Amino acid sequence: MAISLPERTASAVQALTPREIVAELDKYVIGQAKAKRAVAIALRNRTRRQQLPPEIGDEVTPKNILMIGPTGVGKTEIARRLARLAQSPFIKVEASKFTEVGYVGRDVESMVRDLVELAVEMVRAERAESVQDTARAAAEERLLDLLLPPGRPAAPGEDPAVAREQQGRTRERMREQLRDGRLAERMVELEVRDTGMPSIEIMSGNSVEEVGLNLKDMMGQMFQGRTRTRRMKVPEALEQLTGEEQARLVDMESVSRTAVQRVEQAGIIFIDEIDKIASRDGGAGGHGPDVSREGVQRDILPIVEGTTVNTKHGMVRTDHILFVAAGAFHVSKPSDLIPELQGRFPIRVELEPLTRDDFVRILTEPRNALVRQYTALLGTEQVELTFTPGAIERVADFAARVNDGTENIGARRLHTVMERLLDELSFDAPDLGRTAVVIDEAYVDRMLADIVGNQDLSRFIL
Repeated sequence: MAISLPERTASAVQALTPREIVAELDKYVIGQAKAKRAVAIALRNRTRRQQLPPEIGDEVTPKNILMIGPTGVGKTEIARRLARLAQSPFIKVEASKFTEVGYVGRDVESMVRDLVELAVEMVRAERAESVQDTARAAAEERLLDLLLPPGRPAAPGEDPAVAREQQGRTRERMREQLRDGRLAERMVELEVRDTGMPSIEIMSGNSVEEVGLNLKDMMGQMFQGRTRTRRMKVPEALEQLTGEEQARLVDMESVSRTAVQRVEQAGIIFIDEIDKIASRDGGAGGHGPDVSREGVQRDILPIVEGTTVNTKHGMVRTDHILFVAAGAFHVSKPSDLIPELQGRFPIRVELEPLTRDDFVRILTEPRNALVRQYTALLGTEQVELTFTPGAIERVADFAARVNDGTENIGARRLHTVMERLLDELSFDAPDLGRTAVVIDEAYVDRMLADIVGNQDLSRFIL
């Protein structure tokens, strides 16, 4: 018998070969072929493991990946797109936010708890969508009960069946008006659950954080039973009632079980800035945060190796969660990590710095390309924006030049350059009316040349 996995996730992954996974990633991430190849193989290996009998499959551990490369070259985007492609629970954490047990900071097990919470919401949303029609119909009936009070009793001598029939016709006319939107301005009074509760500060440390979570749940349950009356318009009331009906139809115990299973079999945790917790050469001696760097690594190690984490939705095993770690490693190197942790990331990929030609492609080729984004945004103001090929190359030139002259932040530089380029147009767009604007090389030079040419100024603006 093969290892079970929630049907939706399994079918999404099993349908794709490594080559097809890379092709999907190419739609959003430019270059970095080695990294894409590595994550595609890791994802396919997960599918292969799920086809194995349990006695073999349980022994096959994920081949975790360590991405090495400067900021802004696509490390996070590759991992995020991979998770979306596989419809897997995915969370990004920063290693530098965690501290060794006993220090003030986040408990490393919280990354697993956060992943479970995300998975619960994913599954709950899927189940809610599947009962959407049933919930909407039930909500409509409840709303009609509010809009149309119970009919009067039959008058003496009046046939009760005739009175009920008349009431039914009135209700159907009201239903028709509701669906046509003719009751949108009507107000109704609705009993809603009081979800407000005092905010609770969750302190750091294993036991304290767990107690904080339990206390927060207890307080939430105490306040959940309270209701209050709210006046709202009919459309808002319909949405409120639909949500309540969905919550009633969705079995949260089943959701929790499915979410835990999905995390255990398909979860992906992206640990960014792992180089920040590496013990740097000469960093010993108690200088600053070096005191707890190795401690954080040793706390992360059992999570990556495979352990059981207690969450409010049940015990979660981390043996088959895929971990993708990333870091620039400017002042440290992967060998500065403790040997045990190094061994848990057997696949190492070095991502290449982005070139000027890469910037040209990033601006135009991906489905979420910046040029497409800004064209769509200004299109909402009836401004038809067009970039000439020369203008795009000029923007790429400026971004590459600023990266070379200041700190290299990769493709993120394109965001700052494009914001500066279109600052004036974005401000004036609502007042321009329906118009067409062409961004050419001359426009780019006028908006950016002086700033890029002044290195001191570009440090602060770009």
